[in-house]
Amino acid sequence: MAAVHPSDAELVTTWAAGVTGPVLDAGCGPGHWTDHLARQGIDVRGIDQVAAFVDHARAAYPAVPFATGSIDALPDAADAYGGVLSWYSLIHHEPSTIRGALDEFARVLRPDGRLLVGFFPGARLEAFDHAVVTAYRWPTDLLAHELVAAGFEVVETHTRTGSGAGSRPHAAISARLVRGR
Repeated sequence: MAAVHPSDAELVTTWAAGVTGPVLDAGCGPGHWTDHLARQGIDVRGIDQVAAFVDHARAAYPAVPFATGSIDALPDAADAYGGVLSWYSLIHHEPSTIRGALDEFARVLRPDGRLLVGFFPGARLEAFDHAVVTAYRWPTDLLAHELVAAGFEVVETHTRTGSGAGSRPHAAISARLVRGR
């Protein structure tokens, strides 16, 4: 968490404190956010499709539950979570298939459940090289439209600019599940 921007840590911590029920860290990577939330007293588990990330997370944070799996086909029952954190995990999703992941988030969220999505904003939807795999910049209004189409209401958006050479803008959308099942 040492490399995490303080405003990101504050945003995620504040969001999670307002969630009623357990939280899923969807696309948890090496597990640092999952552990951070667990340290805040949040009932949280992480899932990632990259087995090496999950192995690292389990070794680094043995008290926190992690699973290997896809955000497109979550192994959880419907209405299992009060919140889903998708912190820079959707950036690697092909734009044409992002609805599948959003529909899965809606499925596993309880009515009125909360979603927090971190992403790289851009003037247009475009791919760019990323350290792990190709990533996508999303116009904030376009990603918000996808969330609404999946049954969410946008509660608020956040933006910040990076500092230093080579930095890029960052954004987050907080949403609430409003679609009935």
